[in-house]
Amino acid sequence: MSFLSHLMPQATLLFVPATYLIICMFLGVESATLSLVTDKEALISFKSVISEDPSNHLSSWDKDTSPCNWTGVVCNKSGQRVVGLDLSGSRLVGSISPHIGNLSFIQSLQLQDNQLTGMLPDQIGNLFRLEVLNISFNNRIEGVLPSNISQWTQLKILDLTENNIEGRIPEELSYLRKLEVLKLGKNQLSGAIPPSIGNLSSLFNLNLGTNNLSGIIPSELGSLQNLKELDLAINNLSGIIPPSLYNISSLVSFIVASNQLWGEIPGDVGIKLPNLLDFNFCINKFTGKIPWSLHNLTKIQNIRMAHNLLEGTIPPGLENLPALRMYNIGFNRIKLGKDGLKFIASFTNSTFLNFLAIDGNHFEGEIPESIGNLSKVLSKLYMGGNRIYGNIPTSITRLTGLNLLNLTDNLISGEIPPEIGLLEELKELGLAKNQFSGSIPDSLGDLQKLNHIDLSGNSLQGKIPKTFGNFKSLLSMDLSNNKLNGSISIETLSLPRLNSVLNLSKNFLSGPLPQEISRLQSVATIDVSDNNLSGNIPSSISGCKSLEKLFMARNMLSGPIPNTINDLKGLDTLDLSSNQLSGPIPAELQELQALQSLNLSFNNLEGEVPSEGVFKNLSQVHLEGNPKLCPQFGCAGRGRKIAKVLVIAIIPVSLFICIILVILFYFYIKKSKSKVTKTSDVQNHQHQLVSYNELRLATGNFNQENFIGKGGYGSVYKGYLSQRTLVAIKVLDSERKSSWKSFLAECEALRNVRHRNLVRLITSCSSIDFKNMEFLALVYEFLGNGSLEDWLKGKKKHANGDALNVVERLNVAVDIAYALDYLHHDCAVPVVHCDLKPSNILLREDMTAKVGDFGLATLLMERTGNQTYISSTNVLKGSIGYIPPGWYYNNISLFCWLIDERKQRLVFS
Repeated sequence: MSFLSHLMPQATLLFVPATYLIICMFLGVESATLSLVTDKEALISFKSVISEDPSNHLSSWDKDTSPCNWTGVVCNKSGQRVVGLDLSGSRLVGSISPHIGNLSFIQSLQLQDNQLTGMLPDQIGNLFRLEVLNISFNNRIEGVLPSNISQWTQLKILDLTENNIEGRIPEELSYLRKLEVLKLGKNQLSGAIPPSIGNLSSLFNLNLGTNNLSGIIPSELGSLQNLKELDLAINNLSGIIPPSLYNISSLVSFIVASNQLWGEIPGDVGIKLPNLLDFNFCINKFTGKIPWSLHNLTKIQNIRMAHNLLEGTIPPGLENLPALRMYNIGFNRIKLGKDGLKFIASFTNSTFLNFLAIDGNHFEGEIPESIGNLSKVLSKLYMGGNRIYGNIPTSITRLTGLNLLNLTDNLISGEIPPEIGLLEELKELGLAKNQFSGSIPDSLGDLQKLNHIDLSGNSLQGKIPKTFGNFKSLLSMDLSNNKLNGSISIETLSLPRLNSVLNLSKNFLSGPLPQEISRLQSVATIDVSDNNLSGNIPSSISGCKSLEKLFMARNMLSGPIPNTINDLKGLDTLDLSSNQLSGPIPAELQELQALQSLNLSFNNLEGEVPSEGVFKNLSQVHLEGNPKLCPQFGCAGRGRKIAKVLVIAIIPVSLFICIILVILFYFYIKKSKSKVTKTSDVQNHQHQLVSYNELRLATGNFNQENFIGKGGYGSVYKGYLSQRTLVAIKVLDSERKSSWKSFLAECEALRNVRHRNLVRLITSCSSIDFKNMEFLALVYEFLGNGSLEDWLKGKKKHANGDALNVVERLNVAVDIAYALDYLHHDCAVPVVHCDLKPSNILLREDMTAKVGDFGLATLLMERTGNQTYISSTNVLKGSIGYIPPGWYYNNISLFCWLIDERKQRLVFS
C-alpha cells in the first residue's frame, strides 16, 4: 500500500503531460486541417471571379481534392498550408478576389501575363509573409496601391509593371527594407518620387518608367549603392541629374530618357560608372559634349543620347567598343572634325552593332567607302537631316542585314545606285529631300520585304518602274515632288498591302487614272495632285473602301464628279480643285458624315450647292471659281457682290482715271474667273509641330542677319524650317502684357482661314526659352517682295527702277478687297482685321497682295441677329494715323492709295 501510495504521484505526473501532448497533437491536426480548408476556400473564391480560362489551368481546382494537387498551387512540406500561387502566362480573364488576403501563409504570388482587371484589393496588403508579388504585363489592374503595404516586411520582389495603377508612390514602401526589385513602370502613377526610396538599401532594380511622375530626381537615390538597373524614362521629371547618382558604381543600366532633364553630362561618367552596359539619356535637354569616357567602356552595349542639345564633336575611342550594339546621337548639334565622316570606320570593330543613328546633326561631308565594312548585323542606319553630299557609295550594299536605310534631307546627288536592290532585308528606304537625279532603278522592285519607300523631293525623272508592282509587303509609297512622267501604271496600283499613303503629287504624270485604282482597298491617303492627269475620275474609286484623304487638285481632270464617291464612308478630306470638272455637285457628298474638308474650287461645276452635311460648315468648303454654281440664296453670286463692292469703293481722282480704272477692273474680273490660282494645299492643313529650339536653329539663334523688322508686338525674323522651307517667324515681346492676347487673337483669326490673298499661318509656338522665359512665336509663309508701304514710299522698285503703276495699284486694291470680303463674309466666324495699313500688306514676287498681321483681329459671332465681339482688347483699335477698319459701317468701302504717298489711307469697314 505504501508502495502504491508512493508510486501514484509519480504516475500522475507522467500522465498529465502525456495527455496534454495527445490533446495538442489532436488539436494541431485539426487546426492544420482547418487552415488548409481556409486556403482552399480562398482559392475557390479566386477562381469564381475568373471569367475565362483558355488554357484550362483551373480545371484541376476541384473542391473534393487537396489544393496542393491543383495547377499553380504550391504547399509547404507538410502539405498543411498554401505558400505559393503561380498562374503566370495563363491568359486568365477576370479580377482578383479580395479573399486572396486569406492566404495568410503565402510567400509567392505570381499572376503576370494575364488579362486581369479591376482594383487591387486592400486585403492583399495583409499577406505579411509575401516575398514575391508579380502582377505585371497584360494585366489592367486599376486604383491605387494598398495603404497597408508596410506589412510586406519580407517582400523582396514587387513587380506591377504595365497596369493602370494611379495615384502617388506611397511613402510606406520605405518600410520594405528587404526589397530587391521594385518595378512600377508603365502605369499612371503621378506626383514626385519619394526620397524615402533611398532607404531601400537592398534594392538592385528600380523601374518607375512610363508614368506621369514629376518633380526632380531625389538625390537620396544615390544611397542605393547596390543598384544595378535604374529606369526613370518617359515621365515629366525635371532638373539636373543629382551628382550622387553618378557615384553608384554598381549601375549597369542607367535610363532617364523622355523627360525634361537638363544640365551637362559629366565627361568622366564612364569612369565613375565602370560597369555600364546601357546608357540612355535620349529626349531631354542635356547640353555640353558627348562624355569622352563612354568611349572607354569596352563592355558597354548601348549609348543613346539622341534629341538633346549636345554640341562639339564626336570624341575619339569608338574603336574601343567591341560589344556595342546601339549608338544613337541623332538630333543634336554635333559637328564633325577635320576627318569628316571618316569616323564611321571606327565602328568596324563593333561587330555586334545593329543600330546606328547620327541623323539631325550638323554633319557635313561625303559618305566614305568604309561604310560597307560595318557590322553585317547592322539593321538600322539613320543619317538623314545633315549636310551630307556626294554619291551613295556602292559599298553600302555590303550591309546585307539592313532593314532600314534613312538618308533623307541631305544634299546627296547623282543617281540612286541600282545595287541597293541587293539589300534583300530592307523594309524601309528613305532617300527623300536630296538632289538625286536620273531614273528610279528597276532593281528597287527586287526589295520584296519593303514596307515603306520615300523618294520624294528630288529631281528623279522617267517613268515609275513597273517592277514596283512586286512590292507585296509595301504599306506606304511617296514619290512626290520629282520630275516623273508617263502614266500611272496598273502595276503601281496593284499593291495589295498598301494601307497608309500613296503620294505621287507634284510630278509630270499624265494620262487617265486607271480603273484599277480600286485595287487599293486598304490605303488611307491618295495624293495625285499637281500633275497633268486627264480624263474622268474613275467611278471605281469607290473600291478604295479605307480611303480617308483624296487629293487630285491641279490636274486636267474633266467630266462629272462620280456619284460612287459616296461609298467612301471614311473620307474626311477631298480636294478636286483646279481641274476641269463639270456637271452638278453630287448630292451624295452630303451623306459622307466623316467629310470635314471639301475643295471643289476652280472647276466648271454648275447647279445648286447642296446644303446638308459638310456644306453646313462653309469655312471648310471651297467652291470659288465655279461661276455657274448657284448657292441657296440665289445665283446673284459672288462675282456681282465683288463688282458692286469695287464700283462703290473706288474714289476717282479724276474722270479720266475713273474710266481707266473701270475698264481695267472689268477685264480683271473676266480674267480672274478663268485663272487657276495656287491656293494653299488642303493636304498641308496639318501643321507641323515646332519647338523653341527648332525656331532658334532656324534663325541662327535669332541672329541680326536674319532680322526683317520690328512691329508693335515683337520682331520678325526669316529662317529655314527643316533646312528647306523659308519662313517668316514673328517673335512676340513676352514682356508686353498684351502679347498673349495678340498671340491668341492671331491664332484664332487664322486657325481656319485659307485664301490666296491672306498670309498663310504655318504653325505657332508657345514654349519656354533657355532663360526660362515665356516664348511666343507665329510662323508664316515668307514673302520676299516687301510691303505695300515699301513700294509706295519708293523703298522697293522694279528691276528697271519703276514704281507701282496704276494697274498694279488697282490689282493690289482688288486683292485686298477679295481678302476682306472673304474674312467678313465667307468665314464660319467673320473676322475684322482692325489694323489694316500699308505695312501689313505684303507682296509676292508676282505682285499679288496678301493681308497679314492679325494681332488686333476681332471675331464676330452671330447670335440671333445680334453680333457678339470676341476680341483681344475692348478699346478702340488700330495704329496711330489709321482708323481701325470695320468699326463704324457694316458695308465695305475702299479708299486706296492710288495717287501719291500723301493719300496713303486705307479703310475697310
